[in-house]
Amino acid sequence: MSTVQSTEPSTSAFTVATRAPEGIILAASAAKRLAKLGAAEGKTLMLRVAVDGGGCSGFQYRFELVETAEDDDLRIQADGQTALVDPVSVPFLKNSEIAYVDELAGAQFVVRNPNAASSCGCGVSFSI
Repeated sequence: MSTVQSTEPSTSAFTVATRAPEGIILAASAAKRLAKLGAAEGKTLMLRVAVDGGGCSGFQYRFELVETAEDDDLRIQADGQTALVDPVSVPFLKNSEIAYVDELAGAQFVVRNPNAASSCGCGVSFSI
């Protein structure tokens, strides 16, 4: 029996985003949109995702484009792009996916949160 080994580096046909230790993932759709926004602005932008009290369901997501991170931010990276989550918001976002959707209802960053017991119709607020 013989084996053949390639000397060429292997390249995958697809990439899988790496989950942060807290299980939070930055989807390829969000990374692609961040790259496009940064290119349009001519600078590197990061997406800050936070959870605030309020909204019609109890908590609401807040998204900001920022150029710098805070020292205690959790950094979630995919495809060369970065999302930031402050330490207070991390437990609310555990095992969530940060994505970008472009649908008939509109284009926006979204959080697919398995911890949310319910959410409002727009998907911006949720309860646990």
